[in-house]
Amino acid sequence: MTPSASPGSLPATGREWHLTARPQGWPTPADFALREAPVAHPGEGQILVRNLHFSVDPYMRGRMNDVKSYVPPFPLDEPMEGGAVGVVLASGSEKFAAGDHVLHNSGWREYATLDARHATAVSPGIAPLPAFLGVLGMPGLTAYSGLLEVASFKPGDTVFVSGAAGAVGSEVGQIAKLKGAARVIGSAGSAEKVRVLTEEYGFDAAFNYKEGPVAEQLKAAAPDGIDVYFDNVGGEHLEAAISSFNVHGRATICGMISQYNATEPPAAPRNLALVIGKRLRIQGMLVMDHADLKQQFFEEVSAWIRSGELKYRETVVNGIENGVDAFLGMLKGENTGKMIVSLDA
Repeated sequence: MTPSASPGSLPATGREWHLTARPQGWPTPADFALREAPVAHPGEGQILVRNLHFSVDPYMRGRMNDVKSYVPPFPLDEPMEGGAVGVVLASGSEKFAAGDHVLHNSGWREYATLDARHATAVSPGIAPLPAFLGVLGMPGLTAYSGLLEVASFKPGDTVFVSGAAGAVGSEVGQIAKLKGAARVIGSAGSAEKVRVLTEEYGFDAAFNYKEGPVAEQLKAAAPDGIDVYFDNVGGEHLEAAISSFNVHGRATICGMISQYNATEPPAAPRNLALVIGKRLRIQGMLVMDHADLKQQFFEEVSAWIRSGELKYRETVVNGIENGVDAFLGMLKGENTGKMIVSLDA
């Protein structure tokens, strides 16, 4: 253990969010509990971290269901997981010392004791710490790899992004512009988000999907069709994209937030037969498959951030006691950019 953190100075307990019931449809606060728990001192090869910020993300909704998936469900009555950045309070590892800042996956709690091999050093000198949960973190790598590798983006493509004001979608659109897209269109759920897309992020066009049929609004925004669709929403958006695709269009299916809380099967898309004649490629993606791009992504995107070419927003909710409210708000689209819970009081 590092000499700068004696056992007597370490916290004895900390608060952590537990999932207490499997949500049926939309989660409610009654499905969660904020509980006090002992804080374990780090053993050999471990570190104790005081979390400063943690992430709430759409994929977490799927982990609340007890179904077979690409990642195990959250166990009941145990702390949930998710990305977090924090400061090391004590270390039993040569890899980190007290005072170092780290990124890890033991969020949803005030303190985390974990194996040092599961933590990554981050520097607030490179970017503000919350950025490592968003624009320079998992959502950012999702945007980068999903557009450039999964969708096989090429200069001159017309790109449509759903959920475009969120952490992933806003970065997809900007990367497409920086890489030479002919036109970038985004959908979002409010007039203010539409304004942000066109005035701040440089999208060529954007529309509010609540103001009319998505297919009609997309055809008006992309009269010559689209070549790439980055899907964060599913349902009606995917159906509209299929209708607007040019021949050999490519879709990256990143998320389908429109049906995460649905209790009935979605009606759309009803036009999948168009996949044949248009020779479309529709491919699902998981960011964990693209770890080989992490260094390239970090170098390129951090340079764009420093130059001001790539902009990002965060919606910050303060206090661990508001963690579930932040998660539910994110599912309802109350955030612009990355939704983050800050414990850095």
